[in-house]
Amino acid sequence: MEFKTATRLTNAIRQRWVHHLGSQRWKNLSHQVVSLDVDQTQQPVIFFNASTRLGGVSQNAAYSRLTSLALRAQGIPVIQFVCHSGIQRCTLGSNRDDFTQAPPCAQCIKQSEALFSGDRTWNFEYETDETLDFALETLNVAKCSEFTWHDLPLGFWAVNSLRWVLRRYTLKEDWQTRAFMVSFIQSAWNVYQQFSRLVEETHPQAVVVFNGMFFPEAAVRQVCLERGIRIITHEVGIQPFSAFFTTGEATAYPMHIPDEFQLTDAMNSRLDDYLSSRFSGNFTMAGIKFWPEMQQLDPELAGRIALYKKIVPIFTNVIFDTSQVHANTLFKDMFQWLESIYQNMLDHPEVLFILRAHPDEGRKGKASRESVADWVKNRGLLTLPNVIFIDSNQFVSSYELIRRSHFVMNYNSTIGLEATLLGRPVLTAGKARYTQIPTTFFPASKTEYAEILERFLKADEIEVPEEFMQNGRRFLYAQLFQTSLPFGEYLKDDGVWKGYVILKDFQMQVLLPENSETIQILTDGILHGKDFMRAV
Repeated sequence: MEFKTATRLTNAIRQRWVHHLGSQRWKNLSHQVVSLDVDQTQQPVIFFNASTRLGGVSQNAAYSRLTSLALRAQGIPVIQFVCHSGIQRCTLGSNRDDFTQAPPCAQCIKQSEALFSGDRTWNFEYETDETLDFALETLNVAKCSEFTWHDLPLGFWAVNSLRWVLRRYTLKEDWQTRAFMVSFIQSAWNVYQQFSRLVEETHPQAVVVFNGMFFPEAAVRQVCLERGIRIITHEVGIQPFSAFFTTGEATAYPMHIPDEFQLTDAMNSRLDDYLSSRFSGNFTMAGIKFWPEMQQLDPELAGRIALYKKIVPIFTNVIFDTSQVHANTLFKDMFQWLESIYQNMLDHPEVLFILRAHPDEGRKGKASRESVADWVKNRGLLTLPNVIFIDSNQFVSSYELIRRSHFVMNYNSTIGLEATLLGRPVLTAGKARYTQIPTTFFPASKTEYAEILERFLKADEIEVPEEFMQNGRRFLYAQLFQTSLPFGEYLKDDGVWKGYVILKDFQMQVLLPENSETIQILTDGILHGKDFMRAV
């Protein structure tokens, strides 16, 4: 016990020291930049990202800050819209098990002061709206979810945020869930009002926010849409230390791939090198490595597979992920999809179905509280002899399952695109990033989905259209190398928290467009409306 206590104390001291040094680096860089002249003829650009960090600096917080510093280094006026206890409960600062625990506002404000040192800031606090409070007084969770106020979908914004906070899609009808819902709705309205005042006073030429999905950023985005202000959202990119910027919804990852865009031999070679690493499990996303190791099929699993002529892997998603808002077009949610295919498992005992939980579903600190594992247990799925379940903490190679498959079923995970690139037929149930162009079999309705699934299960062979493979490679190349803007020359892992970063040593001049392709693209995109894409 004494050893564990000493270890925790040592780690806490190290964390504070690393973050202190990190804050000093941000301060030094900020002071160099803000000492430069400002072009007073230009309208300002406003930045806001209350849902990316508390203490320390996450990748998304760093992408936003570096972008704002790059604009300011060019003389563009920049304003930081900063929360000063202006949100009662926030996405990162809420204790999902105890609503009464207040968020760590002092820690967050201190980090904001370090991060935006010397910047022009608009700090907002919470202001009570008694009329809104009265309107919410008697509403339960279901009614709060549908709640609108002055034609604003405050309930919808709150639901999207709360699902992520509570790590579940289906919200319980209890006191704590309702308290979070009401708090999020009240806070969203406060952000909307406060930001409306800011834009009325400053008339920004553009606004940049993190993802635009969680309620604080959704409220800011709505203000911009109503007033015709250029709004840019951003998320982590596919590559390490990269970001995706768009004038659309970043969590949907909208991309325009021209019909004439085709891969050259050099592009194909570059993509093949990436896929070689990817298929061995060697990749990260937002600083997280999902596969500590990737295991081949053990003898028991291989033996069961050998008993069947048709193998159908089924790949699920994390139910609370923000992508699910966009994915749920055919089905109400992923579990409704799973329920819909249960009968197919009963009707086809000659087919082996291998249900695979997403590896992120069990991630420490982010484990889903409405999991596929629970659904499998409650449904009694493992009583079926032709069903195998692989949980999120089992690192069996998904790619080996795909290679042995008759066809692949997925909801909207990236594995669907990868299965196409491995030459397998893929039946997709949820709208995915890659369904923007034909890359998998993606039906237009639940009825069509059921018809195609039954046909595939009965078929001896399934032909994969050639355009799926070509489009899949075009899409993935564009996503990896054109829309993922690299920030690696500025950042490195902080070595304390996964996904958090500190600044590398570099000269301020590297933040100028003439010295950085990324900064040039961001400048042209934010100020001049060009695409946020690299020409590589």
